[in-house]
Amino acid sequence: MPPLPSLWASTAEPAPETPPLDGEHRADVAVIGAGFTGLACALRLAEGGAGVIVVDAEAPGFGASGRNGGQVIPGLKLDPDALDRLYGEETTDFVGKAADTTFALIARLGIDCAARRDGWVQASVKRSHLATLEARASAWARRGAAVDLLDTAAMARATGAEGFAGGWIDRRAGSLHPLNYARGLARAAQAAGASIHGGSRVTRLRRDGKTWRAETARGSILAEQVLLATNGYTDALWPGLRATLIPANSFQIATAPLSPDERAAVLPGAAALSDTRRIGNYFRLSPDGRFMIGGRGSFADPSGPAGFARLEAAMHRFYPSLSATPIAYRWAGRVAMTPDHLPHLHRLAPGLIALLGYNGRGVALSTALGAAVGAHLIDSAAPLPFPFASVAPMAAHRLHPVYASAAIWYYRLRDALET
Repeated sequence: MPPLPSLWASTAEPAPETPPLDGEHRADVAVIGAGFTGLACALRLAEGGAGVIVVDAEAPGFGASGRNGGQVIPGLKLDPDALDRLYGEETTDFVGKAADTTFALIARLGIDCAARRDGWVQASVKRSHLATLEARASAWARRGAAVDLLDTAAMARATGAEGFAGGWIDRRAGSLHPLNYARGLARAAQAAGASIHGGSRVTRLRRDGKTWRAETARGSILAEQVLLATNGYTDALWPGLRATLIPANSFQIATAPLSPDERAAVLPGAAALSDTRRIGNYFRLSPDGRFMIGGRGSFADPSGPAGFARLEAAMHRFYPSLSATPIAYRWAGRVAMTPDHLPHLHRLAPGLIALLGYNGRGVALSTALGAAVGAHLIDSAAPLPFPFASVAPMAAHRLHPVYASAAIWYYRLRDALET
């Protein structure tokens, strides 16, 4: 069944021409996957003079890159002090500047994707979470980030929502139209010399002498180096890789455009927001003034409005004034979750790299990491912010819809019991 139409697909600029790969081609680098990671990498490669061909089973931005909430958030879910201990201060600095990197790239390329830097609020309905949020904001503030703590009254003023005990705002963050951003990256990569081909699923990847051969239904690429950037849509192309992550569905809804009175009361500061519950929600205003809310859904793709009932209930709980506002769009996209909540960078074989697993922080991080990998492929001396990790497939991965669904219910129970 085709995916439900998203707000982004309905309001996007026309897609660039990306015809299927036909015949045999040679490149310095083949990029498999035309999401933010693959496109940012291809752009950096092409601007650096490398010959690069990108192939995607569908089209640029088809997956989570074109269906996510469009929140551009710096950092990771791990706090900066924990990142320092794991990888060092340079990695923490890199992820802390990921939103800067993304917005600077958009400005340099002139991508029309409704990019705004109104900040991101991490809010909590639980008073027991506030000490953690205060420590997190303080840790980023010590590193020079523009952050502020928000008490209950400040949270109400910033969000217009009911029920938040407090939180913090990170003014480095912002929002954009993700599908327009993906298509803008694709056009920029093409203008720099990259070739991009949609409708070209790679069905086989094998060593061919000193090069790699990536085969599709109608063509093939011979390349010295390959980047696998398939994230939540990773298949069996490379043994064991798919089993290193859980492809979780993120469900979203968008209302009809808000009235002037509703717009004045809902997210008046226009910051994006997410809450701290283990199974929480995230919301923002769309470029055309709709309220949007998203969260984890079932592992089955939704087929109708019933699958989005939790999101509608959450919207009405936070914003009772929107209880009569009609829902105009409902859709879902597949994100890649990793057991350690960290992105995974793998050197699968000589000349073959995989980069995936953004755990809901992919807009800024995939842009920055994709570009960093592109620089590294041009010059192996160029540093990478994360070390290469071994491929560690999860046990009984085929049962992930069962045990991950059970984990979601368990986390929801813990969320409900906390004060």
